[in-house]
Amino acid sequence: MAKDLKKTPTIKDVATHAGVSIGTVSRVLSKEPAVKAHLKEKVDAAVAALGYRPNFAARALRKNHIDVVGFVLPDITNPFFSQLAKSIESEASARNHTVMLACSYNDPAIEQTHIRALLDRSVRGIVVIAASDEAENSLEIDVPVISLDRQYAKYPLISTNHIQGAALVADHLVELGHRRFAYIAGPLNTEVGRARQVGFVQHLRQLTDDTDPADLIIRPGQFDYESGEKITLELLDVPEKARPTAIVAASDQQAIGALRAARDLGLNVPNDLSVTGFDDIVLAELVAPRLTTVRQPTSELAKRAIEAIFAKTAPDENITIDGKLIRRTSTGPAPN
Repeated sequence: MAKDLKKTPTIKDVATHAGVSIGTVSRVLSKEPAVKAHLKEKVDAAVAALGYRPNFAARALRKNHIDVVGFVLPDITNPFFSQLAKSIESEASARNHTVMLACSYNDPAIEQTHIRALLDRSVRGIVVIAASDEAENSLEIDVPVISLDRQYAKYPLISTNHIQGAALVADHLVELGHRRFAYIAGPLNTEVGRARQVGFVQHLRQLTDDTDPADLIIRPGQFDYESGEKITLELLDVPEKARPTAIVAASDQQAIGALRAARDLGLNVPNDLSVTGFDDIVLAELVAPRLTTVRQPTSELAKRAIEAIFAKTAPDENITIDGKLIRRTSTGPAPN
């Protein structure tokens, strides 16, 4: 005769083993701070002894959601998005929630599939960094959805002030005496890509006039290392007098690619060429020379996004937070 399968322990078994009520076990499992320490210790010991695992599906039926926040981002290999994910996870954890991460690979169709899958799992809410501006109309759902960094459909957006941040770069380089610029843009099918370009170009034109002209070359690109390197090699493949003295990249990844291209061409940064980025990823302070860039306030962005998920009502309007220029050694006075 086959042996009977071991019975899966229930919450009632935990209560009996610990000598407490089922309600006390439930409060401990829900991490309610009001539970007395000695009761929590009893329940934790019983859970460990019995090998109890909470039934999240049953809990979801009772609460209409599980203790999970969905986070959909466009490119998990982008260090800035990884930093945001870390901050989102930290903020969710402070509210006793975990994060379910999904990557859209910059594809709106995959993005939509992930969002529907998260909704099917009754998550507490969803934070979305949009793949592009082409998201379909807002879904008819009760789950809170928040756009982060990039606008997803018509859901409230929490982001850095990209126009303000890019303008800081123009101020910095003009102050250093630069007048010949090249701008490597981000993808223009995203509001972020367009806003950073507008912020830099328009402010640069305000800073310079007919008596102090600025030469400006604009090249479209993607937010990645390869794009920055390839475009920079093209920009610098001209006679020395026609070269830009400053390359402004729409992302740190592009800027780091530009640093590599300059090095391969034997140019000294910043003596021959200044380079700036945007985001302030961890690598920006590790490359040589260290990258001058605009810091996005990732911790504050994540905090605001999670606060919005747990708020009783969605924000009435978009929230923008100013960026900060971080001056490092990749920028210097314009060469004579």
